[in-house]
Amino acid sequence: MALVLARIDNRLIHGQVLESWVPFVRADCIVVANDEIAGNQLQKLMMQASVPSRIRVEIGTVAEAIALVNSTQLDHRRVLLLFGTTSDAVRAYQGGLIYNRLNLGNLQANKGKARLSCTLFLDPADLDRLELLDQAGVKITARCIPADGERPWRKLIPASRRRGK
Repeated sequence: MALVLARIDNRLIHGQVLESWVPFVRADCIVVANDEIAGNQLQKLMMQASVPSRIRVEIGTVAEAIALVNSTQLDHRRVLLLFGTTSDAVRAYQGGLIYNRLNLGNLQANKGKARLSCTLFLDPADLDRLELLDQAGVKITARCIPADGERPWRKLIPASRRRGK
């Protein structure tokens, strides 16, 4: 299995992923690792139905995604891995689903979250989780669509809020 993209995008499977990212990374399989969506049969079916039949799609809990990606079931596949939250990404990594790069695509605005870009809103817990992944050696960049340039995640944080480096 080739893990061609690991991305956090709270929208999970949507047009931007299907029309921009899948062709860009030449993915033939999408794995969604998110406990909330895995437990919502209607949303899960709607996402699965939106994916062209030539692309395998697997939607499961973080634990199920770890087991699937680390099995031989996806051998010979080019996998685009989607997380809904920074928590999903950290839990997967700590559970043994190892990735070297992480794309920050979209994290929605909620109470207590600061806007770091037009699509990224993070709170202190998100920053702590990204820091943990960064310290583990994961290269984290923000990139909404393939045509955008990659931006190191730390450069999005105002100097007054930066931790560590």
